[in-house]
Amino acid sequence: MPETRQEQLRLAYGNTELDYTLLRANRKTLAVEVHPDLSIVVKAPQETEFPIIEKALLNKARWIVKQQAFFETFLPQTPPREYVSGETHLYLGKRYILHVKESEAISVKLSGGYLQVNTNRKKSDTQFVKRLLAQWYKSHAERVFTKRLNLCLPLFKKYDLTIPALEIRRMPKRWGSYTPKGKILLNPELIKAPTKCIDYVLIHELCHAVYPNHNKKFYQLQEALNPGWDKWKISLERLI
Repeated sequence: MPETRQEQLRLAYGNTELDYTLLRANRKTLAVEVHPDLSIVVKAPQETEFPIIEKALLNKARWIVKQQAFFETFLPQTPPREYVSGETHLYLGKRYILHVKESEAISVKLSGGYLQVNTNRKKSDTQFVKRLLAQWYKSHAERVFTKRLNLCLPLFKKYDLTIPALEIRRMPKRWGSYTPKGKILLNPELIKAPTKCIDYVLIHELCHAVYPNHNKKFYQLQEALNPGWDKWKISLERLI
């Protein structure tokens, strides 16, 4: 009996991108499944042609999105941040307890397991605390993202890529993007994730410098340069 073959692929459906796992096995029919963790699995006979698989997915795309929306209501949600002492905030995958202290000087720093915010206003001015934290996160994101980019770029040595410009930009539905002009855009929320998750996004976007579209060669390159990338993708989506 032939072994099951597995691929991680992506299909564009309007403005939505459907990431799915393709399992080729010894079976006679093609099936599309949506699991409670929002993952999409396509089970197909070994020799099914790729266009047939994509057509089946597109025919079920509306149902897939509907199922994901249904399952999403059962996923744990991060409670809204109130920016008061005692709540937890993420930085590079670790949780820190926020401690807000009234002080003559303004500062934000990590101290042990705490994220210490000193403010020259009343602690009840949570919007000011929020702004201080946002500035702190952004400054650290600029430094960390640049460092991780410089560490990931040598993976693409054979493609002779130049160092792309890096820009931090809030994007409601994306962790990163590679622009036609060769710039990498990164969501500032990434600074809350482990460095392996940040590397996954950077390598993904750098792969677009070689293959602009999410085709088979793109995913082959991503898997070659970042084996097991899908676990970091799942970790990222579950963490934040």
